[in-house]
Amino acid sequence: MCKNSSITEFLLLAFADTRELQLLHFGLFLGIYLAALLGNGLILSAVACDHHLHTPMYFFLLNLALLDLGCISTTVPKAMANALWDTRAISYVRCAAQVLFYVFFFGSEFSILTIMAYDRYVAICKPLHYGSLLGSRACAQMAAAAWGSGFLNAVLHTATTFSLPLCQGNALDQFFCEIPHILKLSCSDAYLKELELLVFSFSLVFGCFVFIVVSYVQIFRAVLRMPSEQGRHKAFSMCLPHLAVVSLFVSTVLFAYLKPPSISSPSLDLVVSFLYSVVPSALNPLIYGMRNQELKDALRKLMT
Repeated sequence: MCKNSSITEFLLLAFADTRELQLLHFGLFLGIYLAALLGNGLILSAVACDHHLHTPMYFFLLNLALLDLGCISTTVPKAMANALWDTRAISYVRCAAQVLFYVFFFGSEFSILTIMAYDRYVAICKPLHYGSLLGSRACAQMAAAAWGSGFLNAVLHTATTFSLPLCQGNALDQFFCEIPHILKLSCSDAYLKELELLVFSFSLVFGCFVFIVVSYVQIFRAVLRMPSEQGRHKAFSMCLPHLAVVSLFVSTVLFAYLKPPSISSPSLDLVVSFLYSVVPSALNPLIYGMRNQELKDALRKLMT
């Protein structure tokens, strides 16, 4: 029977079959989740409390920390609960909510990373116009556009995906609800609509990626022309954390979706999905904290 109403729950992919390994995975997820909460929470507190950090760069970093918290909180708590209680089930409604929020936070995060590249470009290549191009109103509008477009994109994808008739069972080859794995359960050609939407979304993401690459080409050309070694060092210190975060974000996603089928396996797919859906949210605060002296000083002041 090809009706969504016949499916009341989905079965997620388990990380392990034995009880000992399940508890080990619960501990691993718990440690990573607490690290992400602590790291992103410290960034939020430092930026909010230190008036020296009330600049466009740190405003966008605050948005990135919020999105990282949202992204990891969408997938990890349910995976932890399933590992702890030895279950694979997630209700139909919760699965739809997980897809909605994950696509929302994931898409908005890449938009914010693109805006952050523009911020670095203007700061280094057009410093005299920085105040006019990135005033408080412009920053708020760009952040609102990133969050708003991410939410509209998520609503569109979620509504299309969960309007499809599903008749290939209810087992997902993923530890959280993700659109490509739900589409595999579809029993009609209607899933082509969602595939078209996914291609359109990936085209937009690719456009953002090209914008980031072009921005950094211009940035590095400007930095290498700087006569002062101190100025070059400061510019690289401003850019390298963002570049590292973008590289981590893009490389894991590209490997997940473009890896050759010959090396694909359930265990490898599980590890790769863990890398792009969980690890960046925990590592981003560490990357920014290690390379940014202003943020280090603000955190030190906050702790004392």
